[in-house]
Amino acid sequence: MEDILTQAWTLKQNLIDFVLDAEGELAVALEAYAAARSSRERYDIAQQNQVIDSFTVEGKIGEKSPIELFVESQPDLSDTDRKLLEHWRLRSFTGLFEIVQIFPDSWELMNWLTAKHYTVKPNSANFQQEMSRFKLGEILLTRIAPLTEDSWMLSGPPIPMGKLGKPKLAVAIGNFKQNYKNYLYADAPELLELAWQSVENYHHDFTEFFGSDEVTLPGYQLNKKIAEFQETIAKKRLAGAGIDETKSLDKIVEDAGVGAEEIKAAAVAASGADPAAVEVLLEGNANAKMVMPKVELPDRFKKAEQVTALSHPRWGQVFLPDYTQFTAMLAAEDWQSIPGAQKLARNYLEDPAINVWIWQRLAKIDRATLSQILQAVLQRADFQIDRDLDSLLQEFHKPLEPELPEIASVPLHLHDLFQEALGEVQKSKSKPQDKNKSSKGFKSR
Repeated sequence: MEDILTQAWTLKQNLIDFVLDAEGELAVALEAYAAARSSRERYDIAQQNQVIDSFTVEGKIGEKSPIELFVESQPDLSDTDRKLLEHWRLRSFTGLFEIVQIFPDSWELMNWLTAKHYTVKPNSANFQQEMSRFKLGEILLTRIAPLTEDSWMLSGPPIPMGKLGKPKLAVAIGNFKQNYKNYLYADAPELLELAWQSVENYHHDFTEFFGSDEVTLPGYQLNKKIAEFQETIAKKRLAGAGIDETKSLDKIVEDAGVGAEEIKAAAVAASGADPAAVEVLLEGNANAKMVMPKVELPDRFKKAEQVTALSHPRWGQVFLPDYTQFTAMLAAEDWQSIPGAQKLARNYLEDPAINVWIWQRLAKIDRATLSQILQAVLQRADFQIDRDLDSLLQEFHKPLEPELPEIASVPLHLHDLFQEALGEVQKSKSKPQDKNKSSKGFKSR
């Protein structure tokens, strides 16, 4: 193991040097890759080194990755080197890890996104000496790369985040999900598949309940209907788990021969319902791997005159308070007569919540009018929907393919963490605050 680790250290440094010394298309690709990630909260030397390390795997120069170009440039690489590089290209990934054990020459790390454990070696002799300063329970944002089938090494320098309480850990996981979407459940494709399946199931349930993939109601009414919809889904999950929700908790406990707390825990696990509602409506299956998050109409929409809820089997669910205004603008004989028309279209371009699917839906209503609106907004007289829409949306940082929506089910251990974090925050908010101290609470992003 020591021989292959030393070989891996040398190989990795040679790969990094190859990327940093490159000119031409490879250098341009690295610059663009780094610039696209410089908008994150921190971008210090550790983040810069991590970006370079990730680029060796994720970067693209035409159809090839930097690793593939490196291999082509080094005809004398050994079979072991080639195998390591291929494994790094296919299996290395970024995660949010907790140090759960410390050994003289390695760590046992747990990926918080999937609860999977890894034995991880340092990425250099120098870092091996630094490992002693890290403590049990510390959180690391880092990339790991395979050495063998069951042993790994740090791919690049880790970004230490210290020991985090549950509220701060929940925020860190939320930030990871936002900033590293490609690595969400990267080491557990079965969880990712279940999450995507839950989005499809949600869409099916939505259209069955509302009779359409689109519904528009006053905010307060839609809020009530969403709550009814969530209860309907919970009952459906209950029936699928073979539990009779008409029975009292005491009766189910008697029939099952287990304690009430176990029944409650199983109920929350299956449906993802608010634990406080479990005794009212039992919702559960103790074997559930994924938990459906609670879906609510955002507070800012609850008093809106009208809100449209839209559902898609891949793009998920979107709430829009001005969707009918936009569709009315497309249907008008003269769209320019609609007050605020250009401002509304501009907002739809700039709002991250308005995804590609929404724009495609609008284009189906009236492509010609939408082209005219965007020509005016963008001051591009030659803009054409059929030819230019995708490139325009990319210009406004809208991904052309769906990313896992917020309504997707999450692994049970993450659901439990978020519930416990929320409970701690609510508990801290209920305590009297010292007026001379500023309070900091859990904030989801």
